[in-house]
Amino acid sequence: MAWYWEALIGVGAALAVAWVALIVVLVIVRPRGGLLREALRLLPDVLRLVRRLAADRDLPRGVRVRLWLLLVYLALPIDLVPDFVPVLGYADDAIVVTAVLRSVVRRAGIDVARRHWPGSDDGFAALRRVAGLTPDVGRT
Repeated sequence: MAWYWEALIGVGAALAVAWVALIVVLVIVRPRGGLLREALRLLPDVLRLVRRLAADRDLPRGVRVRLWLLLVYLALPIDLVPDFVPVLGYADDAIVVTAVLRSVVRRAGIDVARRHWPGSDDGFAALRRVAGLTPDVGRT
């Protein structure tokens, strides 16, 4: 029975170390300057974009699955970093959304994201700046 407790403590310690490592990575790669504020301002339009992209039957199934998983992740109350943690609480969401949008644009093209964008042209330009979406990424 002692091995059970040792294994449980070992798994708990490994999870704690992995979580701390994730926090360190998020601190290093978090958006600089006003990019996080800009990303939070775009959040309602980005959520509508992700929902519209996920519902687009013309997109490859793998892309839509990624988008639906992103929506589930954003809807869950449990995040990698809780939202009440200053700066990092929302930075992890912004980083996950950015990574998924980049993968979608690589696979489907920037024109698909533009076609589904619900906001203004300035908002789309801000999204491209925040998420690092360039015209040469994906099919154009």
